[in-house]
Order: sequence, then C-alpha cells, then structure tokens
Amino acid sequence: MKYFRSIPRLLIGIIFTYSGFVKGVDPMGTMFKIEDYFIAYGMDWLMPIALFGSVFLCTFEFMLGISMLFNVRVKKTFPFLVLMMVFFTIITFFDAIYNPVPDCGCFGEALILTNWQTFWKNVFIMGLILMMYISRKKAAPSLKISAQNTILIIGSVAFIAFSIYNYMHLPVVDFREWKVGKQMYAENQEPIQFYVSYTNNESGEEKEFLSPNYPYSDSLWLSQWTYKSSRTVDPNEGGRPELQITDEYGTDVTESYIKNPDYQFLIIAWELDDVNKKSEEVLNTLYNDASAKEISVAMLSPALENQIQAYREESKAEYEILSADDIELKTMVRARPGIMLMKGGTVVNKWNWRDFPGVETALPKTN
Repeated sequence: MKYFRSIPRLLIGIIFTYSGFVKGVDPMGTMFKIEDYFIAYGMDWLMPIALFGSVFLCTFEFMLGISMLFNVRVKKTFPFLVLMMVFFTIITFFDAIYNPVPDCGCFGEALILTNWQTFWKNVFIMGLILMMYISRKKAAPSLKISAQNTILIIGSVAFIAFSIYNYMHLPVVDFREWKVGKQMYAENQEPIQFYVSYTNNESGEEKEFLSPNYPYSDSLWLSQWTYKSSRTVDPNEGGRPELQITDEYGTDVTESYIKNPDYQFLIIAWELDDVNKKSEEVLNTLYNDASAKEISVAMLSPALENQIQAYREESKAEYEILSADDIELKTMVRARPGIMLMKGGTVVNKWNWRDFPGVETALPKTN
C-alpha cells in the first residue's frame, strides 16, 4: 500500500518535471506563449514582464515536479500545486471552448496538444492530486528537513541559471522544425493531388475522383451527377516550410534562398527595432568575410521600409534585407538576432549572434 500510494505523487512529479524542463530549455518560446495569452486576454500592459514570467513559471513548475518526484517538502509545496492546477484547469477550459490561443504550450514545442487535450490532461492531474490528498497523512519524507530545503534551493538556482543560459545562447535541445540537420524541402517532391466528390442525382450515390481523372467534359454525365466537395492532398506535407520570403518588390523568392545549392548565411531578426546594438559589428564582419568567399548573406525581417532604412543608416549594414513573417522567423532561431547557415535546403548550423565563431570556423571543413 505504501508504494501504491506513491503512484499519484510520482506521476505528478514526472509530468511537472518534464513540462518544466521542455519549457525551460526554450524560455523565449515560453515567453512568446505568455505574450499570446496577455494579448488574448487584453493584458498587453503586462508584456514587459513576459520573460520574467517565463523563467519563473518554468522554474516553479520544474521544482514542483522535483518536490513530488523525490518526496521533498511535499506538505509545503502541495497547496501551491493545487492552486496552480485549479488556475490552469480553469484557463484551459475557457481555451477549449473559445480558443483564444490555439496551443497553450504546456509542453513547449516538444509535445503539441489541442486545447481540449490539455484540459483533460489537467483534469487527470486534478484526479491524481485528489488521490494524494486522501492519503496525505500517511506520506512521510525520507530525508531530513535541511536536506530537503537544500535540494529545493540548489535546484531552483540551477534551473534559473539553465533557463537564462538557453535564453542568452540557444536552446540546448531544439524541438522545433528548423533544427540543425533538418532538410526543409523534400528533394524529390511529388505533385499535389486534388480530389473532387460528386453525388448521383437519382441514386444519391457519392463518388470521389482524382482530378482530372473523371468525365468532367461529358455533358450527359454532368447532368446526372452534382458536384459536392473537394479536398487537397499534399504528399510533401512536413517537407515544405511555411516560411515565405519576399524581396523589396514583393516577389516571392523563398525557394531561391532556401533551396540555394551553395552555402549561405541567413540573419534572422523578427524585431528589427529591437536588434541588439552590439550585434551590428558581428553581422557586418560576417557579411564582409562571407562576401570575400562569395557566400551570400541576407537578413530576414518583417520590418517596414522606413524601419529598414533607419537600421541601415545606424548599423551601416550592406547585406540584403528581405521580408518574412515574424511568426515563422521566431521558430527558426531563438535569438535577437540569430544566424543560420543553410545549404541545399538543409539547416547546417545556427547560432545566437553572441556565439557566432566567424565565417572561417562556421563553415564545415571539407576533405
């Protein structure tokens, strides 16, 4: 019975430790999600504390998991666990009904759940909490109070440092689509398939055809069948990024950059006004050194023309600045700004600007 009573606590510990870690490894991604909630609930004035909220939430959740998992100060942390779960169960219930934010981000980018899945996950955890509460008087810690406090203090400080490191550099584990080594375009893409459905006017029979393999030019057949619906099947789904790059004239140049067979550097800056000033010298040096090796360099940003002009005047940037949606840019590199090396549609490497080693070192060595 002693071990049986430990099951709810251990399950909660595993869930919270995992959830806190996958969000803490990507504090900027968690910050974006918190900002989405602030906007959805009309609390834009809280945006300046989104980063602090990200680090605090990830650390708090991770340490609650450690507390449950290792039976450390459970009686003290249990009320915080209950309050947290009541709050998030209510929030996710409203999310499931009204969908103000499509993905709550409860497991970061590691595991995407629908709002209803998230709500029922929280209901399950509430059930585990109830089981813990029923047997709370029979649960006894195995460590001294001083040792338990030491674990919580050291664990909290270490996890905060871990989150800050991931923010200042790049996530040590990348769960996103644009990860190093990922081929962003299928090498041999298959054609997109279009299906159409027709219903027989007399029998009510419904048939689906792969376009254009149906008698659409037969007037007699068309008089006997009525169009009902259509659907599209993309065999390459998952092998084509949602990123769209346009030049100053609005021309789509995505494939010419992403599928470039040669090495190229892409500078990712989703907020051009917020680019770290210290990075400007690094980026200009990157452009000069890459140009000397005839390697192209371009910045991707959602900035308007006047913002681009102001940036050029301040930074003395000579590299091309192209337009792209900020949402996709935020998934590419978690940095302000970030640098990505690509070749033939493959992400070769990427860096926070602070860690860029220089063009010579960044390029893979060839035999």
